[in-house]
Amino acid sequence: MVDRRQFLSVLLASAVLSEARADSIIPLPAPQLDGGLPLMQALKARQSLRAFSPKPLSPQALANLLWATAGINRPGSGKRTAPSAHNWQEIDVYAALETGTYRYDAKAHALTLTVARDLRRETGQQDFAATAPLNLVYVADLSRMGTASGDQRDFYTAADAGFMAQNAYLYCASAGLATVVRAWVDRQRLAEALGLKPDQRIILAQTVGYPG
Repeated sequence: MVDRRQFLSVLLASAVLSEARADSIIPLPAPQLDGGLPLMQALKARQSLRAFSPKPLSPQALANLLWATAGINRPGSGKRTAPSAHNWQEIDVYAALETGTYRYDAKAHALTLTVARDLRRETGQQDFAATAPLNLVYVADLSRMGTASGDQRDFYTAADAGFMAQNAYLYCASAGLATVVRAWVDRQRLAEALGLKPDQRIILAQTVGYPG
């Protein structure tokens, strides 16, 4: 028997995300800053999993995940939950869902529709990427990095995306979600599908969902 609260959560997720096709911007629920596992227990539980249920994440779980990954935790300064070299904040997080692909706007704590179709299959070479409910894509905007050299750009974008991916890992461990970070991505194909500019570079992808 399907749990009624679970059913309503999935129904709400579908309705909220489908509405984005018309509005293009989805305000997310405020992140829940209580609950979940204590930090040391979340670290103990952190792991990579590659089997995912197709059940969509609830709007609240999606909001919590994105805030933990790349949200603003100091509104006065606009600084984030993950460190960023020189506070460039050059990494954008895209969320590839069945209903479309969205960019997370940390300032508004909202999703902005980028591509109105399902790009989950394009986010990775593994089969599970196409059927898991969510794939995060970490995209570096090199135009925000000032006069950094090529080597510095390579190093800092990799480090900054890694910080965000680890935040996502810890949230997933705390919330009982499955996740795995992935570098096996056809970057050119995905960049074309996302309509990225020449100075935008795909660094990593990360699949998230309920354990399969």
